[in-house]
Amino acid sequence: MNYKQLQKFRQQVYELLNFAQDATFELMDAVLTTRNVYSLADFSLSPFFRRKWPSIYEALQDCRPNRNKLMRLYMKQIPAQEPPVLAVDHTAWTRLHSPTLQDRTYSHQPSAMACNKPISVGQGYSTIAWIPEQSGSWALPLRHERISSWENPISKAVWQIKQVCKHLPLRPMILLDSEYGNASLLNQTDEIEADFLMRIRSNRCLYSAPPAYTGKGRPRKHGQKFKLNDSSTWWEATQMVEVEDSKLGRLRVRMWQDLHFSGSATHAMQLILVERILPEESRSKSQPLWLVWVGEKMPPLSGIWPQYLRRFAVDHWYRFLKQRLHWTVPQLSTPQQGERWSDLMPILSWQLWLARDLVAQHHLPWQKPLSNLTPGRVAQSIALLLPQIGTPTVSPKPRGKSPGWQSGNKRTKKTRYPVVKKGKTPHKKRTKPAA
Repeated sequence: MNYKQLQKFRQQVYELLNFAQDATFELMDAVLTTRNVYSLADFSLSPFFRRKWPSIYEALQDCRPNRNKLMRLYMKQIPAQEPPVLAVDHTAWTRLHSPTLQDRTYSHQPSAMACNKPISVGQGYSTIAWIPEQSGSWALPLRHERISSWENPISKAVWQIKQVCKHLPLRPMILLDSEYGNASLLNQTDEIEADFLMRIRSNRCLYSAPPAYTGKGRPRKHGQKFKLNDSSTWWEATQMVEVEDSKLGRLRVRMWQDLHFSGSATHAMQLILVERILPEESRSKSQPLWLVWVGEKMPPLSGIWPQYLRRFAVDHWYRFLKQRLHWTVPQLSTPQQGERWSDLMPILSWQLWLARDLVAQHHLPWQKPLSNLTPGRVAQSIALLLPQIGTPTVSPKPRGKSPGWQSGNKRTKKTRYPVVKKGKTPHKKRTKPAA
């Protein structure tokens, strides 16, 4: 990694912002170098933001980041030596007290308990990210987009996977959590050139291939039942290995071939069970890990479950996004402003990735130095690098003072929008039959 590559990336990003380029780009530099903020206007206090605080709001109102071209720019930074590993997940931007924000929905939020249920009100965002390392907290988003009220996480994930895979030179492996491990996703991704490694819930029921057709009646779609939480329905595994892990100890990995969901009988999967081998005197309990593989050439059984663990880098990125990149700090008034602000988050993450070998590590007195820098450590040290590589923005020009609100104009209240409940269809009124 060198300075010219990072400078070239920043110049290309600047050109793809379309409108309000200078204010938007300086806003990104302010986000990278600001550790704590309480409102969006606080970024104007950064020395990297040379404009007045109203320019921040103007930037989010006027900028139009080109998502498709930015996605292809991100892909150019991915090495082409081996198939990329991608992960898909979604998170919520909670907006409980924003009735004037249009298109809010109910979403899963474990930290927000309403009526003893882990739900919240806000807007969901789906992310597909490249996972560059075998272990660590780096996840580099290729697309990070809002899930509208007429979409669901699975349909949005399928659309993002299609957009990404048609531009990748090599067939990727895509990692998904148990929420995506169902027949709906398999049916919608049938024509996508990608391999899928998904976790499924332990209460699922799978089926083997149907027996040969007897010539009578309709051909069967399903064979023998395989209930994950009922070991009496299991048959002998096709393959089994035992491996030693430095953290988890002894593990047993088993695989069953050619199973399928009830709703996707034509999609054969390889079912994988990962269990800890605990001594008999141990009182601790360990939940099994159920995975399914759908694709062409499956990795060795002993090494496939560590591949799935790379998916958790997206969870690390979400935490970094909310805590350090201040994604949920602004209380923006329209979904479009939130989308433009969210489009800046992948750009910031990729800049940190390209700068990881260029920064001089700066750690706080209570932090230990690291050999492999995390995104937080790079953000902590990038303030000294930005003056060296420069900025593509131009100096601000004074435009005079705004006349402000004219005396005598009436102010109107903003429209209040109800929270959208997904999956609800209006009931038709019953009419009495004619006598």
